[in-house]
Amino acid sequence: MKVSRAFAIPLFTLATASLSFGATFVLEDSIVGDDFYHHFDWHDKPDPTHGRVNYVDQSTSRSENLTYASHDTFVLRTDFKTVLDPNGLGRNSVRIKSKKTYEKHVVIFDIRHMPQGCGTWPAIWENGVLPWPQGGEIDILEGINDQGPNLATLHTTEGCTMPERREQSGMSGQLDCNYQVNSNTGCGVKFPGQVTYGPPFNVNGGGWLALERSETHINVWFWPRNDFFVPPEVRKARPDVNPENWGIPTANFPNTQCDFSTYFSRQNIIINLTLCGDWAGNAYAQSGCPSTCVDFVNNNPGSFAEAYFDFASIRIYT
Repeated sequence: MKVSRAFAIPLFTLATASLSFGATFVLEDSIVGDDFYHHFDWHDKPDPTHGRVNYVDQSTSRSENLTYASHDTFVLRTDFKTVLDPNGLGRNSVRIKSKKTYEKHVVIFDIRHMPQGCGTWPAIWENGVLPWPQGGEIDILEGINDQGPNLATLHTTEGCTMPERREQSGMSGQLDCNYQVNSNTGCGVKFPGQVTYGPPFNVNGGGWLALERSETHINVWFWPRNDFFVPPEVRKARPDVNPENWGIPTANFPNTQCDFSTYFSRQNIIINLTLCGDWAGNAYAQSGCPSTCVDFVNNNPGSFAEAYFDFASIRIYT
């Protein structure tokens, strides 16, 4: 997770995508509804990004309806009923981590709704099995305080950088992925269009986020729910996929200036919702939100009624 962001105007190229019959990935894990309870572990420890949350265990998340599942739905949310004691614990919320780890893989998230609201800091990301940041971090969906668009970012130790010119539709920011540069900004790519994050994402019915990690690149795509160009294998959840047929990625991270075998270990998938903390809290005053972040979270539980993820599925291909 990040602390701050700095962005420069990028130079990038767009090329016409062509069909390819190269790398095909086969479905390994299909996670739908109640499957989430069996494929993820619950993190019930203090928030490492110092948010105004209290991460709960699976039993508590289920009894308080902070997570619930049906045959085709998994919801993960923060509490939206409790006025907090300013000297007590933060607002109950959820952070989960996949039991499995992955290296070369594709993961597709079919998301109907994502958390929104002042003070929110939702994230879908992958983190290395080595102590952070030695195993690398890949942020797939992340933002704060309803301030879109979505941001995909890599965080590494010293020595991993991205080229200025890349084949992607997003806008490159900082090119150095080193967590020690610019307060752990990382090398990020802003997605094109507000519909990629927050309230516009939700009004549009969400969409599909996909990550491909290979030996030569890490790519991220986003397709809105009503996008005519959603690949059929993504929309129809087919048992094998070939990302080379998906067109230009939204974010492209090549290995030309970053040896992935050095900077990225096998990774867990993490989904979490924190409030305030190192990024959302520090940027709160510039967000147009009322009061201070911590006071707002403490005293306005109803403002977090829309602070939830609704997943139709997660599918991992290897």
